[in-house]
Amino acid sequence: MEQKLPLPPFNFETATQKVQLAEDAWNSQDPARVSLAYTIDTEWRNRSEFVNGREQVVEFLTRKWQKELNYKLKKELWAFTDNRIAVRFEYEYHNAEGEWFRAYGNENWEFDENGLMQKRYASINDLPIRQEDRRL
Repeated sequence: MEQKLPLPPFNFETATQKVQLAEDAWNSQDPARVSLAYTIDTEWRNRSEFVNGREQVVEFLTRKWQKELNYKLKKELWAFTDNRIAVRFEYEYHNAEGEWFRAYGNENWEFDENGLMQKRYASINDLPIRQEDRRL
């Protein structure tokens, strides 16, 4: 059986580790690598888009990182329970025209018994920034 450590139930240390692993994977900008943290039938809501299954995760992330250039993400543990984690995050990127943005958001994650994320619900807002105002 496929597993992604650490496994639930989470404590502060393992929840923090799970968040850091997610941050590292997303900063790789490798859609295939990122998708392996999710169940085959994962359910996402990302802004107004609904994504179902690993294949759609790869398609979604491929499109995302073709538009969001020089992407850099920072995640922070907000709360956790047995098999759920809430995070806040911010990331910066620029578009093809060279305009910079900082995105702020929150995610709610639910994991199966093998440590794979089965649900991911993200609320995200983008803020235009000047290049000299970048923090990440």
